[in-house]
Amino acid sequence: MLNSALARIVDYCFRHAVAVIAVAAIVAAISCAYAVRHFAINTDVNSLISSKLPWRQRELAYEAAFPQSVQSILAVTQSPTPELAGAAQRALAAELAQKTDWFQSTLPLGGGDFFEQNSLLYLPLGDLRDTTDKLENAAPLVRALAEDPSLRGLTGGLSMALAGIQAERYSLEQMSPSFDAVSDTLDNVLAGRSASFSWKVLLNGHPASPNDLRRLIEIWAKLDFSSLQPGQRASIAIRAAADRAGLQSDLHSQLRLTGPVPIADAEFASLREGALGNGLISAAIVVVILWLALGSLRLVVAVAATLTAGLAAAAALGLVMVGALNPISVAFAVLFVGLGADFAIQFSVRYRAKRHELGDLHKALVQGAEWIAAPLLLAALSAAAGFFSFMPTDYRGLAELGLISGCGMIIAYIACMTVLPAMIGLVKPPPEPRPLEYAAMAPLDSLLARHRIPVVVGIVGIAVLGSPLLLHLQFDFNPLHLRNSNEEAVATYLELSKDPAVAANPAEVLTQSPDAAAAVAKKLAALPQVAQTRTIDSFVPDDQDDKLGLIGGAATALDPALNPSNPRSAPSDAENVAALEGGAQRLIAVAGTGAGAAAAKRLADDMTRLAAATPELRTAAQTAFVQPLTWDFYELRHALHPQHVTRANLPPALIRDWIAADGQSRAEAVPKGDQNDNDNLQRFAAAVLQAEPSATGPAIGISEWAHTIVYAFIEAGAFALAAIGLLLWIALRRAGDMLLTLIPLLVAGVVTLEICALTRFPLNYANIMALPVLLGVGVALKIYYVTAWRAGETHFLQSVLTRAVVFSALMTATAFGSLWLSSNPGISSMGKLLVLSLCCTLVSAALFQPALMGAPRQVKQS
Repeated sequence: MLNSALARIVDYCFRHAVAVIAVAAIVAAISCAYAVRHFAINTDVNSLISSKLPWRQRELAYEAAFPQSVQSILAVTQSPTPELAGAAQRALAAELAQKTDWFQSTLPLGGGDFFEQNSLLYLPLGDLRDTTDKLENAAPLVRALAEDPSLRGLTGGLSMALAGIQAERYSLEQMSPSFDAVSDTLDNVLAGRSASFSWKVLLNGHPASPNDLRRLIEIWAKLDFSSLQPGQRASIAIRAAADRAGLQSDLHSQLRLTGPVPIADAEFASLREGALGNGLISAAIVVVILWLALGSLRLVVAVAATLTAGLAAAAALGLVMVGALNPISVAFAVLFVGLGADFAIQFSVRYRAKRHELGDLHKALVQGAEWIAAPLLLAALSAAAGFFSFMPTDYRGLAELGLISGCGMIIAYIACMTVLPAMIGLVKPPPEPRPLEYAAMAPLDSLLARHRIPVVVGIVGIAVLGSPLLLHLQFDFNPLHLRNSNEEAVATYLELSKDPAVAANPAEVLTQSPDAAAAVAKKLAALPQVAQTRTIDSFVPDDQDDKLGLIGGAATALDPALNPSNPRSAPSDAENVAALEGGAQRLIAVAGTGAGAAAAKRLADDMTRLAAATPELRTAAQTAFVQPLTWDFYELRHALHPQHVTRANLPPALIRDWIAADGQSRAEAVPKGDQNDNDNLQRFAAAVLQAEPSATGPAIGISEWAHTIVYAFIEAGAFALAAIGLLLWIALRRAGDMLLTLIPLLVAGVVTLEICALTRFPLNYANIMALPVLLGVGVALKIYYVTAWRAGETHFLQSVLTRAVVFSALMTATAFGSLWLSSNPGISSMGKLLVLSLCCTLVSAALFQPALMGAPRQVKQS
């Protein structure tokens, strides 16, 4: 009855082809218009998980209290010297403060007026004592340079250093590193290269660390949520501000942007990158495969038109149901093309076989439908059931994909049974002069029939023997690992995460007050997995009374030196030349032949060459040395007069980062070890949650992501097998036939996961969706073979069915392979696993299942 009813539908659509196609065209046009107008993608990976989960509710509560945590842009400047780094931060911060259209606030981390004034208070007491001693001892030199900031004054400072050598207060060898540093800068000037000098490095006596050369500005951006890249305009505004500040042109500093907003924007950009080219290539390959499968350009047009109309309807319905697609559900189009093409190829190949047998187009369509319509319906319903099984899970991203794809399977089937026969009737393909079977596969069919038991035992044995590999299956649910590491935002974030002082993946605890946050931080600091903890009180220095005394003593000695009452007038170029020549002669006189002589003679030679050079080169040299000196003196004047820091007089933007408007405060814990190592983060998260169950933050989120997704797949897998099993039982009415469908499907799934474990290919939140696809594709292929076997069909490898299955698999592999080409690592890994699962499913359907079924239960009636 079902076969007859479905055949009558095909017959009706064939007889009323123009009307059916007109209705399909109208539906497709309306669907396209709706999809284009309402198309949206939510690239926030956090939205892929249900907000009802306890850990997500804690995360959302934290984000509500501190929205800047997810709406921030981190501007990172990289400079050749610490002085240029500080100047770049000040210049960029000043420019950003003038443009408030796209920024709610800006906070120079460790910089700005407050930290410049109080920087010495944040040094450990012992380091501060050493620093103030050095500064006090350098007071005469500071006075000389402050009075005469020129090449003449610099050579005067050199003369003071040489006098110290002659008085044996220190040796020439001890001064040689300083001489070499000056010579390196002069060499660059004389060679016409960019030159910069650091007095801070000279004073500290060791090279600058990466932190010394890098400065950060935290920017709370105003986001444009009507744009697919909400932070793009803010990022453009920051780069424009950097250009106006002369970061690259004047301060030789590079600007990079990272943080939640640029990383999310880069994620969407990578999703779009190459999508058009990959899509065109895939479409061309699809057309070629269709032509090879169908042997007629007219049939290709019919199938392509059917898939296009069905895809438009599925896209519109999907947007109606979910509003905006996500990075997982956006793959529904690939699934629709893959499985929709499978239905269309199965229908068309069966029609072609009947056309060769009967000759008449109309009869071939109707009789072909009588043969294939019911198996197609069962395959579509089973695939839809597999997709729908993900809807009850907490993995919202996959639940939405399941909803859209499940409905898409129904749409694909309806289109296959209505639009496709109408299109075939309209285009009137030519007759089929040749049979479609693969006669060359007959020997392999015979071999498979004779050795079916060894084939079954061998494949099952491979699956069973490989099962211990499943214990080593890797899961990587860190969202950052699924982003393009070559993107500026991601590469910069990964670089910063290597710095223990930067909290790349911290744990956060939301408390009711700063005092409560301090208590939580103290508790977490005792954990061996925690490197450090921070609260608002971390920015209140310790031992301030002792430190203020030391700084006050230094100020007494240095204030007169830094602020000379009678500064010298600027020298002429001739005076600078004379000073350089005199300084070179004094160096030669001191150098002699002892240790350090080479450095002294090198510097003397550079000074002589500079004296003989053009005035422009002398001006460049003076700028290279005097400009950073001016910045250092500016900072030192401020730093010598700090205030007593309390929680109340911290900068407002800093307070807002740690204390919410309603008084809630956060305590932050940073993991010990690699902050991007999943195992390390898992241990850290487990320890923090045990000590403080209310913890949230990136480290907790990554850990909970893994647990939620793994549980969702176990739950959904059980639902899917139960739903598909029930559907097969209703349709097939035999437990044995149901098992003949499910066992090859399970074997294909197990082998797929074993190969993943063997090749150390990790499952992640994107590629794990290949498993429900395996259910959808796999159950369809298995049903075709079981229903054909129940009807008495044999010799499957040479049959029309296998021809359809092979070309269907090629179509699906092409659709999935297009994802593999994506520049987005998550989407690319999805494509890889989809192709792998498809290969395992095809081998299981074409080889394992026929051997498992054996001879048909009944002989096919002629």
